[in-house]
Amino acid sequence: MEQSNPQGNDRATPAEFARWLRDQLERRDYDMRPRGGGQGRFAADSGIGAATISRILNGQGAQDIKVLEALASALGVPLAEVLVAAGVLSRPELAAVQNPAPRPDGPITPEQAAAEMGIDDPDDLEHFVNTAEFLIRRRARNRKGRAAEN
Repeated sequence: MEQSNPQGNDRATPAEFARWLRDQLERRDYDMRPRGGGQGRFAADSGIGAATISRILNGQGAQDIKVLEALASALGVPLAEVLVAAGVLSRPELAAVQNPAPRPDGPITPEQAAAEMGIDDPDDLEHFVNTAEFLIRRRARNRKGRAAEN
């Protein structure tokens, strides 16, 4: 049964992920024919349970990040590629994460970041702001050191 996404959702479906994984395995010489043994061999090689591989290849999808990380590692592909193939992220969402648009009003302050994350306990806020300010100062020092080296 082919599952599809609601209109306007450009994330991959579980069936598309199954096709993607099957293609990846066939490219790596896993025999994916019935009784070919490729599925079981890949499960053993990757350390991912045979039942999990079977569910993915049967179009039931996978959202568990540990499984997706193991797939990326076993296939030798970037995790981002697996996240897109699995429908966790769409290509535009991945691009937005990898290349965030600059904020129109410039960088936010540590206090603004804390507010956006819901950090409102005074002690937690103080620790967060102090840590953020320390990291900002260290980054600035590191940039100055690198500029001098060039």
